[in-house]
Amino acid sequence: MSLDPFYPIVDSAAWVSRLTGVGAKLIQLRIKDKDNAALESEAREALGICQKAGAQLILNDFWRLAIDIAADYVHLGQEDLDTADMPAIRARGIRVGISTHDDAELARALKLEPDYVALGPIYPTILKAMRFGPQGLDRIGEWKRRIGNIPLVAIGGLNVERGRACLAAGADIVSVVTDITLNADPEARAREWIAATRA
Repeated sequence: MSLDPFYPIVDSAAWVSRLTGVGAKLIQLRIKDKDNAALESEAREALGICQKAGAQLILNDFWRLAIDIAADYVHLGQEDLDTADMPAIRARGIRVGISTHDDAELARALKLEPDYVALGPIYPTILKAMRFGPQGLDRIGEWKRRIGNIPLVAIGGLNVERGRACLAAGADIVSVVTDITLNADPEARAREWIAATRA
């Protein structure tokens, strides 16, 4: 199954339900503040929602849980790569996306043959403190030339207009958090994203 170009990131199964309800087909569940039992419960619920909707769930960070629930994907940051058991992940047929921010991180990611590579932040972001400054649109084209047919995800500070610009610059997929979750009408905003990215 190919990856949809619209890739929202949310922190609950309830959000997954809301976004699959308006047509999202690729969603990351990123939970940072729950105990293991609650995390597993949310992940299993989110995976069930995605399966019923014909969508793909990407679980952030928790590769052991991704194996346990047979998630479609796991997304790993560079720090996660230090401890992730890649052979075990691959043995279960779980696909892997990897975050990158600079040349060394991209080289490390490519050695692991990822199913997608994420680059960010493209623009300044309010979501979390980053030790890397904005990458800008030119870096998207550079990354795409270097990774070839591997899907490239652009993330960080995106709204619909910036998302279009990222796709035009060479990204295959655009990932968004607060432009949807902090919007007064998240479902309507998600529909705008879907219309813009699938055109």
